[in-house]
Amino acid sequence: MAGSIFVPIRKKSQDSFIEYYNGIQNFQNISRDTMRERYQYIDRTYQREVLRTVASEKAKAANKRGDSSKYQDITVPIVMPQVESAVTYQTSVFLQEYPLFSAVAGPEYMDAALQLTTALEEQSIRGTWKRELMMSFRDGAKYNFAPMEVCWEEQVTAAVETVNREGQAPTGEAKKVIWSGNKLTRWDPYNTFVDTRVPASEVYKRGEFAGRTQIMSRIELKGFIAALPEKILANIVPAFNSSTASPTTSNTNTQGYFIPEINSDVFSEISNSLNFDWGSWAGMNKASRNMDYKDSYELTTLYARILPEEFDLRIPGGQTPQVYKLHIVNHSVIIYAELQTNAHNMIPVFIGEPQEDGMGYQTKSLATNGTPFQELATSHMSANTASRRKAISDKVLFDPSRILSAHINNDNPSAKVPVRPAAYGSDIKRAVYPFPYRDDQSSTNMQQIQAIIQMGNQLVGQNAVNQGQFIKGNKTNSQFDDVMDNSNGRDQMTSLLYESQIFTPMKEILKLNILQYQGGTTIYNKEEQKQIEIDPVALRKAVMSFKLTDGLTPASKLLKSEAFASAVQVIGSSPEVAGSYNLGPMISYLFKTQGADLSAFEKSPEQTAYEQALGSWQGMMQLAIEKQIDPKVLGLGEQPLPEQFGYDPAKNNPQPPGGDQQQDPQQATQPIA
Repeated sequence: MAGSIFVPIRKKSQDSFIEYYNGIQNFQNISRDTMRERYQYIDRTYQREVLRTVASEKAKAANKRGDSSKYQDITVPIVMPQVESAVTYQTSVFLQEYPLFSAVAGPEYMDAALQLTTALEEQSIRGTWKRELMMSFRDGAKYNFAPMEVCWEEQVTAAVETVNREGQAPTGEAKKVIWSGNKLTRWDPYNTFVDTRVPASEVYKRGEFAGRTQIMSRIELKGFIAALPEKILANIVPAFNSSTASPTTSNTNTQGYFIPEINSDVFSEISNSLNFDWGSWAGMNKASRNMDYKDSYELTTLYARILPEEFDLRIPGGQTPQVYKLHIVNHSVIIYAELQTNAHNMIPVFIGEPQEDGMGYQTKSLATNGTPFQELATSHMSANTASRRKAISDKVLFDPSRILSAHINNDNPSAKVPVRPAAYGSDIKRAVYPFPYRDDQSSTNMQQIQAIIQMGNQLVGQNAVNQGQFIKGNKTNSQFDDVMDNSNGRDQMTSLLYESQIFTPMKEILKLNILQYQGGTTIYNKEEQKQIEIDPVALRKAVMSFKLTDGLTPASKLLKSEAFASAVQVIGSSPEVAGSYNLGPMISYLFKTQGADLSAFEKSPEQTAYEQALGSWQGMMQLAIEKQIDPKVLGLGEQPLPEQFGYDPAKNNPQPPGGDQQQDPQQATQPIA
């Protein structure tokens, strides 16, 4: 990738890396077994797929056939509302700002800060950062383990250019270009492995390795390899010919790609599609292929902090820990290896732990804490459901010599029950004895369910209003707002943890990657509504002055904007104080920190000098008229002209930003040779 050094490693070094990778997987076997089982149970609880009794499954099948008289067992929803409420809060804090990250700096570097903000904005839109971060927040709430990769990548994309041909109207044509920028990728916790000897939130700076495995089709893998800037060419054919076990749903193959079995209605379709032989379906037999393609491949991305000499890598600093990035196909063939030359020198994988208490991987997640309450509430609800089943299909005692069992067990509620000849002339009431039906617990169960839900919400620091439910009360609006502000304390603490664990180091990497790798280009800034020229040299000169904002630490906090605005008011109201400051540039800087660039409206020094001279001349002329004195006596000459001061009103008339923009800009932009 851009900014890294591709390492053409020899076969001996490749074997060492594969041996190292296998050692990591063996080291992870026990912990990954436990992790996957725990995550799978959490997801089943979250999706309400744990309760699968025989009676409930029969009722479910009957309901699908249109028989609504059968009662399914219902899981009381506690975990999902709690998780979604936590995700909603973090989303509102970090992901509602536009752009997601903004750069601020001192007045002398605000133009460079605008360039950095524009680059971040364009990369966040192209990379769908909000989607990736939202999924990461949900991982944190469910598993207390939310891995996120931040790296600089190059992608082949297209830009539309206008082509003029003789005798034809101008047309647009797509031209391939290389886009480069920061990419945020949420990693699947089921198929992520990290160095568990250090806390998850510190893997990026202290861990020895971090990696993930993903499933790819033959076509997707071909496209992935083609997009790599460099690759180990000799290993491409062996990679496509390599074999791997089919994607697994058991923990016996912890190294392979794991598919959790959560939703029984669709799981079989998903697992079958991964093993489908598309080549046979398309009429391509293996004999006609140049390579022995498989239906799917497992691609592992591994970041490893190693000593190069131990892997027979002959590079400078062989005894100094350095970070390598590897792409491994089917756990056996390395197709890409790069030495990370990032300025940050970190493993660019951040793991969020919204519940961090110093107990490491033993700490329970929000979903795990809510699970026992959901199970207990569901037990009470199942008791009520069983009671309803008993009410409509109660057991009875009957005399088989007088009545057939098939007639007693007829599902048709209106069916007539004939009696046998032995019952003729006898008291029919003695042939059947129904058990008395009593339901004394249903109302009590419903009350207990509500109490259990309240206890569960109390444990995780939520209430019904947090979860979007209307609660009638006797508080005024201000009292209610005060209560809700105080009820968000747990969520605010989580936001502070996310800021420290993920967003602070992430912003540092985003900033350094742009300063290190960003090339000169032109990007359209939607907020400013104009083209922004990205000058890498100017960015690097201002590197120490940049601060990146986010939803929790906006520009108003970093720059003390409230105090700054108060100072501007004081200066503007006091002529004595105003004489010591340049009020115009000060106001422009204040607004620029809030995303509004007023610098286009600032007067040039030439205009200021001309207006001051003109004002002085007009004052003296007015005095001469009032005193009826010849202006020449006062030494007053001709009226000053703009050109005497180098000021041209026609050229220097300020225009609003983006006022002359008539077309959308083209995006990023290094043409492919």
